[in-house]
Amino acid sequence: MIRFCNILLVLTLLAALPAQAALPTPPNVEKKVRNHIRKGNDRYHAMRYAEAEVEYRKALQLDPTSNKAMFNLATTLLRQGNISNNKGDQNDPAAQAEALLQTVIKQSDSELLQSKAYYDLGNIAYHRGQYDQAIAHYKDALRRNPDDDQARYNLRMAQLKKDDKKDNNKDQNKDQNQDQNQDQNKDQDQNQDQNKDQNQDQQQNQGQNDQQQQQQQQQQQKGMSNQNAEQVLKSMQNKEKATQQRINAQKGKEQARQRARSRYKW
Repeated sequence: MIRFCNILLVLTLLAALPAQAALPTPPNVEKKVRNHIRKGNDRYHAMRYAEAEVEYRKALQLDPTSNKAMFNLATTLLRQGNISNNKGDQNDPAAQAEALLQTVIKQSDSELLQSKAYYDLGNIAYHRGQYDQAIAHYKDALRRNPDDDQARYNLRMAQLKKDDKKDNNKDQNKDQNQDQNQDQNKDQDQNQDQNKDQNQDQQQNQGQNDQQQQQQQQQQQKGMSNQNAEQVLKSMQNKEKATQQRINAQKGKEQARQRARSRYKW
């Protein structure tokens, strides 16, 4: 598995230079805006981010179109929020910072400022694990400032992270497929065992049925043999009776002739 260095999370501040706006800002208001931005920058570098946020918001109250105050406020919010949180919670400082950066990109005419805003958006997407979006943002940053080595480095890290994520997904899918195949093979083995048991039961039942049929046939044959023997015996008895009747009849006739001869003897 590839090990990566930590991504460069470089958040820069813009100095209080003259504001770029569609309509000119009154000189007294512009001066107050610059003062609040300077104070905010001082608080930021002292890591007093909540106080810096207050100064940038004061600058935006005076000039809502100040891209510098808007960008620096987004940078301060990123220091206070959890960049890894996903979108959805609009009260999260990181989500507010993302919206501010997108506004800066839309309304600023400075390619350098747009590049910095795209860079920070790339960092947000990277820490959320949204590597495709991070790659797109870093590329946009480099299109506007090709000399930004930090954006180029982070772009490479995002590309490597994306490839590593694909490899991990492939490994997970491979493991899942192996588990599924093992489960399928296990089910097949169980089915084969069940079929084997069923076949054995069927064979045992068939053997029992065959044995019962043989016993029935033997009993039938035995019954038929007894019946045939009775019929033969009865037939022999009938024949013997008929023969005896013929013999008796002949004896009767013979006795009758002898009686007749003795009656007329002279």
